[in-house]
Amino acid sequence: MKKFGLLVAGGIAALILLSTIGPMVGLAVSVVLLYFIFKQFLKTESTGAKIGLGFIGFIVLIASIHNAPAIIGVAAAYVLYLVYKKWNENKHKHTKIKEDSDPFANFEKQWNEIKNY
Repeated sequence: MKKFGLLVAGGIAALILLSTIGPMVGLAVSVVLLYFIFKQFLKTESTGAKIGLGFIGFIVLIASIHNAPAIIGVAAAYVLYLVYKKWNENKHKHTKIKEDSDPFANFEKQWNEIKNY
């Protein structure tokens, strides 16, 4: 039943992630543009260029705010990562329990410890 819940959560997160790829790309492009505009704004000396870059930066900032649903996509990607991690965690727990309960595996481990001393 736990695997089914993980499968449903992963499926929903994958659908949300796929539906928000466009805003995520738009947000990434606008953030990169804002970074370069800000760097140029700090470098320039003339007042006219600063006003122009400030106006362009404001327009790009509005465009980046428009892509706010990308934050939901990032959260969906994180949920998908957690589901993947939890899914694989269950596999490793079962194999580890089997190894620990095997008396021959414990004997081999203890024998190797004795040989190393």
